Amino acid sequence: MTQPTRFASRVYTGAAIYGILVLAPQYFMEGRIGRDYPPAITHPEHFYGFVGVALVFQFVFLLIARDPQRYRALIPLTWLEKLAFGLPALVLFQQGRLAPEVLAAGLIDLFLCVLFVMAYRRTPPT
Repeated sequence: MTQPTRFASRVYTGAAIYGILVLAPQYFMEGRIGRDYPPAITHPEHFYGFVGVALVFQFVFLLIARDPQRYRALIPLTWLEKLAFGLPALVLFQQGRLAPEVLAAGLIDLFLCVLFVMAYRRTPPT
């Protein structure tokens, strides 16, 4: 594995591990989230749908990490996955509708998006 693809592999592996660690426990936290950040979740299908789709993407990250050059065409889609949460988090926080702890998670996603862009630029096309 070349140095540029090694960078991409590490970025995507790290992002996947982080994502799995923070997303998987949310399957068991619906009640607690409602207590800590009222009101209670009124549409659990949206909550579990979000967590599920985001968790699936962590496995896409692991796939990319195995061979970044081969899966380079998927990398721009991973930017969208990170922007889809990071940008709304910024807007909602500015509107006073988001807790600072949740903003922190959005900022981490935006930082990962920057790393994903760097990984794409450093990975040569096949």
